[in-house]
Amino acid sequence: MKKIVKTLFVLAVFFLGVPLWFNPTWAGFLKFDKTTVTIGTGETFQLVVSIDPGSDSINAAETYVTYDATVLNATAVTSGSLFPTVSHDLSMTGKIFIVGYVNDPASSISTAGTLATVTFQALKNGSATVSFDCAGSKIIKNDINASNVIVCSQNGSAAVTVGSGGGTNNQGNPNPTAIPATNTGAANSNAELPKSGVFENVVKFAIPGLLLFLIGGSFRLLL
Repeated sequence: MKKIVKTLFVLAVFFLGVPLWFNPTWAGFLKFDKTTVTIGTGETFQLVVSIDPGSDSINAAETYVTYDATVLNATAVTSGSLFPTVSHDLSMTGKIFIVGYVNDPASSISTAGTLATVTFQALKNGSATVSFDCAGSKIIKNDINASNVIVCSQNGSAAVTVGSGGGTNNQGNPNPTAIPATNTGAANSNAELPKSGVFENVVKFAIPGLLLFLIGGSFRLLL
């Protein structure tokens, strides 16, 4: 009788757990459309700010984009298509605030897309990093607690070299190897960003083998 109970327990865990193991969740993050930019002094370039909500539905996002104000100047912000309402604040030195939200909670968003496009002007030769201030940035889940689902470690950044560079970026790193930037405006708002990392892939393939081992052991107990 005990063997039968153990077998039923293992089978219950298997059938209840498989949907979760084969459909792992992932959290939200922020990203630019470029990771490196090379530009001449006085010229302008654009960075697209994208949001991936992960496996959640979201109602809003509050984003702080930071940059070295001695090298770059943010001159404009153009709203993207991810949220129906987007606003911004360019009054802070070295920091841009961008917020987007749905007008109706029933119309929450579950796909990746463009929050806004930021235009920068290069002020002088040097290097700078454009990144996200995750202490203030949020990706708000569509739940009663308005949970913040952002994962700071997954956020992107862009290394910018103006002219010949010759300095270090605002995080103290050596000049990156850069590629030419293109002033193309907003990227495709429907382009999805990466959904899972190495850990999720390991889980995806390791768990089924473990489950088969447990089921095989259970049937041996019945024999």
